[in-house]
Amino acid sequence: MKLSSALCVLALATSTVYAKEYTASERAIRLAQENLLIDTHIDVPYRINMQWDDVSKATEGGDFDYPRAMQGGLNAPFMSIYIPANLEFEGKGKSYQLANQLIDGMEALVHRAPHKFAIAHNTKDIESQFDKGLMSIAMGMENGSPIEGEMKHLQHFFDRGVRYITLAHSQSNHISDSSYDLRRKWKGLSPFGKELVVEMNKVGMLIDVSHISDKAFYQVMEISKVPVIASHSSLRKYTPGFERNMDDDMLLALKKNGGVIQINFGSSFVTSASRTWYDKRSEAEQEATSRGATKTDFRAAYLARNPFPFATLEQVLDHIDHVVKLIGIEHVGIGSDYDGVGDSLPIGLKDVSTYPNLVQGLLDRGYSDKDIKLILGGNTLRVWKQAEAFSAQF
Repeated sequence: MKLSSALCVLALATSTVYAKEYTASERAIRLAQENLLIDTHIDVPYRINMQWDDVSKATEGGDFDYPRAMQGGLNAPFMSIYIPANLEFEGKGKSYQLANQLIDGMEALVHRAPHKFAIAHNTKDIESQFDKGLMSIAMGMENGSPIEGEMKHLQHFFDRGVRYITLAHSQSNHISDSSYDLRRKWKGLSPFGKELVVEMNKVGMLIDVSHISDKAFYQVMEISKVPVIASHSSLRKYTPGFERNMDDDMLLALKKNGGVIQINFGSSFVTSASRTWYDKRSEAEQEATSRGATKTDFRAAYLARNPFPFATLEQVLDHIDHVVKLIGIEHVGIGSDYDGVGDSLPIGLKDVSTYPNLVQGLLDRGYSDKDIKLILGGNTLRVWKQAEAFSAQF
């Protein structure tokens, strides 16, 4: 899922240039390392399924491994059970199969290093494993296609440890229209998708509104009886026209629902300059490949001519600030998308070791320790507990 090796080199060079600007204080490091830190979207399962690596130890590549996570204070990552959108259209069973394989990979990781990791099935697990010094492995399914129109699959994946489902991904599926897909077959949620939202509430499965269309989002708001999450989204205010991010009206609806938006760190989610860079490259790439150029060669040449405009830590903080000012401190969290956005991460937030930089930035902007604890994990834990409490009625 890396964008290119050339972009990786540029990322490292740029990060080195700016490294001295982001030195976290002891207070920031303690806040990150001594409190519950839940990141709701890390793409390790798909990464190690494509090219296996032992993330219980230091790795040369990727954005996550255990030593760096410990350095950064990450103790409760939601590992993304990412299912490519095309699989739904390649035959029944393919999405379901891959989802189970990726879950198997997380179980294998825990069994390989039980002194480091433990699966988190509920909020009590999160809290008790934190007290024991274990990293909780929670799971969220990115793309509901493995449900395959069968409610029994919802219970199956819940039983396997999945605790949120992103209803769609980059293409509309049998559940919901996608924000990336111009074909809006359902004009929001499908009839099955509306039923699924109800059943997710009953089972205790959090609903993730990232990736879905605006109409689908508002339909979820009407149906769901419990708070939802936007597990790895940022704000349209800073990326005008980018439907994948949330606008202010959606944030206000999220507040009414009681939900939380977890801010995505990927540069193209954070600034319009980065978003525009990708759009322009895509247009040029289509023309170049139609003339016989390979995608790899084109991208390397394009990058050499057009350096990528990485976002900065400050710009990520702007997103957090805006959510807090508009709808309150109780409605924002962290959904970095580490290992899922290639080498496009902001200066100052290059991997899971850098959460203290984010905390330092929040301190510098006047956030209290109490506020920071809510952003790091408290808000996400609250909505998870509310989902559990509602489900307990059934």
